Amino acid sequence: MRVLVLGAGVVGVTAAWYLAQDGHEVTVVDRHDGAALETSFANGGQISASYAEPWANPDAPAKIFKWLGQDDAPLLFRLRLDPRQWRWGLQFLVECLPSRTRRNTIQCLNLALYSRDCLKALRGETGIQYDQLERGILTFYTDAKEFEQGARAAALMREFGCDRDVKSVAECVAIEPALAACRDRLAGGIFTVSDESGDAQRFTQELARMAAARGVAFRWNVTVESLVREGGAIGSVRCVNAEHRKEVLRADAYVMALGSYSPLLLAPLAVPCLIYPAKGYSATIAIDGHRGAPTVSLTDLAWKIVFTRLGNRLRVAGTAELSGYGRDLNLVRCEALVRRTFDLFPDAGDRETPQFWTGLRPATPSNVPLVGRTRYPNLFLDTGHGTLGWTMACGSGRCLADLVAGRKPGVDFAFAGMG
Repeated sequence: MRVLVLGAGVVGVTAAWYLAQDGHEVTVVDRHDGAALETSFANGGQISASYAEPWANPDAPAKIFKWLGQDDAPLLFRLRLDPRQWRWGLQFLVECLPSRTRRNTIQCLNLALYSRDCLKALRGETGIQYDQLERGILTFYTDAKEFEQGARAAALMREFGCDRDVKSVAECVAIEPALAACRDRLAGGIFTVSDESGDAQRFTQELARMAAARGVAFRWNVTVESLVREGGAIGSVRCVNAEHRKEVLRADAYVMALGSYSPLLLAPLAVPCLIYPAKGYSATIAIDGHRGAPTVSLTDLAWKIVFTRLGNRLRVAGTAELSGYGRDLNLVRCEALVRRTFDLFPDAGDRETPQFWTGLRPATPSNVPLVGRTRYPNLFLDTGHGTLGWTMACGSGRCLADLVAGRKPGVDFAFAGMG
């Protein structure tokens, strides 16, 4: 079957890989001139399967209200005259109910753990390299009350199969010696030895190269303008190609993997897709000869940011800004990442030349991605992964290929279009 995948980020490329493995004739289109040049470009680097709890939880509304007006807040909600934003926000409040939070946590966790296994299998099969480290993820706390809450949550997550182990301050420093520089501020930590880290962009570009060698076609500098209905199915996709000419692409099946832009293309088709862009930031710091940078991937719970070692670079990423589709860098938020880094790790790297990035992460109110069928039998969704695109990409791609083939995926998950 001919399959057209819309989007060449980590989610689209992994879907293309698994579809090609099933013997389909796969073409991937993207508006950039290569893979992973937008949302997958410079993310936090964590494959955090055991930390898949959604943003929407009973404590979230009070925190968001407290952060209103703080330009460097971890989660910043900038109210706009945008019906999509208001609809998303109202549904987010519904998802903060305890019963919904529990359900969403289980959904995200099931897919994330399955995806981590799929990534390991893919790595074993292909030998793909992407600055990967299998040293676990350590979440550290600087507030004793939040640490107590985190310890209780860890106990609950262990019931779902997560190896989240509570650690004392001394144990945290033993796991990551760089924390000695801020030891007096630590309350404790939670460590998951089975989680991983790696460069999502490098992974995606390497996998795209391998996929191309196996026959997947990549069409760069092709912008998708609309999907065209023909009868009860999708008949074609209207695009503008690299020569700025209109072009119509046809396939037997279509996969929507355009992240935050998915709802804009699906709305004319009356396909439900409640996704809103969560603008994230990162700073990439050259380590050079400095010795104070962490080697274990860390999460700073107080500031909601992560620190990940990628070769000779330190990636610092986090924060979310719900403010529409603008991609301008907010220097206050950029500088907050760097300030926090060197406040905790004074000898982490070069303070003078961090490389800043911002990207629009496609967030659903529940944080549960949309993977599966639509009202059109030949249109499939693989989008809405929010901050967990890198974590869930391989599992989503494998499941998507199963659904296209009419197979039952190997994970307990509420797939779109499956009732």
